[in-house]
Formats: sequence, structure tokens, C-alpha cells
Amino acid sequence: MATGQSRRNALKTMITGSAILGLSSAMPSYAAERESDNAPIKSNAPLKGNVNHSVCRWCFSDIELDELCIAVKGMGLKAIDLVGPAEWPVLKKHGLYSSMCNGAEINLTDGWNDKTFHPKLIENYTKMIPLVAEAGYKNLICFSGSRRGKTDEEGWNNCVEGLKQVIGLAEKHNVVLVMELLNSKVDHKDYQCDHTAWGAELAKRLGSENFKLLYDIYHMQIDEGDVIHNIRTYHPYIAHYHTAGVPGRNEIDDTQELFYPAIIKAILATGFKGYIAQEFIPKQKDKLQSLRNAVKICDL
Repeated sequence: MATGQSRRNALKTMITGSAILGLSSAMPSYAAERESDNAPIKSNAPLKGNVNHSVCRWCFSDIELDELCIAVKGMGLKAIDLVGPAEWPVLKKHGLYSSMCNGAEINLTDGWNDKTFHPKLIENYTKMIPLVAEAGYKNLICFSGSRRGKTDEEGWNNCVEGLKQVIGLAEKHNVVLVMELLNSKVDHKDYQCDHTAWGAELAKRLGSENFKLLYDIYHMQIDEGDVIHNIRTYHPYIAHYHTAGVPGRNEIDDTQELFYPAIIKAILATGFKGYIAQEFIPKQKDKLQSLRNAVKICDL
């Protein structure tokens, strides 16, 4: 998504190592597989199996879901992110998993940090949690919402008060409520859960294995940087990862500032077994080739 608004619109309309390659071997392959910055990676080798790859639906929303499912399955991906109940049957038809379910949130600004929205959120999540479990899925996204002048303490207290009303149901159904970390500097002005430490503190206060964080690498590079250190520090609280290039949320290749082979290596070194989902906006004409390139870059 190029802007916060496009993410909001997309969410409204669309209501998971061993044998890790060393960084020394990852670096030359990253460069050697490309003839130029925008050339496709040529390797047709099967994926290594250390990373559970996914992709966010909204980034390829101009491709029919059936077509996208066929393409991503052909690439070796196991799942698609940010899909709600209406589209789960399509994923099931193609043998793909819904790695991050959505549809219970109000939006990105009206979240659990504001008591005004608790009644609606409690209603929505009370309905959605059993549906996620019945469908055989695990992760359900949620958001802190905008700060609106609240202190950190007020935000934590309000989130705890609201989430405690549904976390027992999530535990009963083995569903994990996953709060996304978003930047408040560029895309989502005033969003409260904009630093990993803030989200980790909320998780500590809730004290449930059924509440975790979605560490969006793009967002956290913008707001706090120190990506690998923070992954190593806070990984017990992280259930899911999203990728994208910085700046611009575009391809994760050598045109931008993040070196994904090192980041993926760090994630795998924590013992992470969840999903890593591509959430970049392709700039190239062949969007599926952009996705294919990104998956290969992240496949250590």
C-alpha cells in the first residue's frame, strides 16, 4: 500500500527453522541471481522449506483471487494474508491457508485503546473468533487505534480492559489475537501501537499466549529502525511478520535500504515457525514476477 488511506480502503473491501543458510552464502546469491535491479530472479528451484511464505491479498487486489491462488501456489507459497470469511472458501478450494484473518476490526484508527469502541469490537470479535476456529485458522488481526491524546498508560489500560473481554474466548478456541505494529510517522499518523516495546508491554500486561504482535518490518524500520535487534529482543511476543521495501513500500530488492536475507536469517534464528507474508506494492508491470523475486529473496 502506498498510503494509509489505501490500506484502510482495502481492509474495508476485503471484510507460519532449521537448515538456515549463513549470511555469507545469502549475500552473493542475492546479487548473483539478478542481472540488474529490476531483472527477474531466474532460479526455478523449489523453496527450501525453512520459511512459511504468505502474501497479503490487498497488495494484489487487482488480480482475481482464484488467479492469485493458482499463481502463489505455483510459487510454493502456503497461505494468503488478510482474507475474511467471504473468501475463505476460495483459499480452501486451492489448498491455501488463511495465515492472518481479518474482518472483526472496525478500521485502523478506531481500536482497542479507546473505550468508545469497546462494545462494537467486543461484539465483532465475539462473533469472529469461533468462525476463525471453525475454519481451521489461528491468527486474527486487531489494532490499537489512534492515540487521540492518550498517554501510553491510558492506551495500555484501555486495551487491557477491552481485550480481556474476548481473550478468554480466544483461548477457548485456540485463536490468537494479533495486534499489528504500524508506523505513525508516514502512513498512520497518531497510531498508538507504533513501537515494538509498546506492543510487548501490552502483551505482558495481558499475560496470555493468545495475544501476540504482528511485526511489520516496513513500519518498524520507519518508526524505530534497529530491526534485527528488536526481532531478537521481542520475538517471544511476535506471531507474524510482514515485509516491504523502505522507502515506499515497494519491492524488497537492492533498490531500497533493508537487506532481507539478514532479516529473515535473524527471524529464523529465534526459532520462529509462523508465517512471513509479503506486503509490498509491486512497481513492476509483472506483479507476480515481483512477488516471485521477493519470495526467493526471503527463502533461506
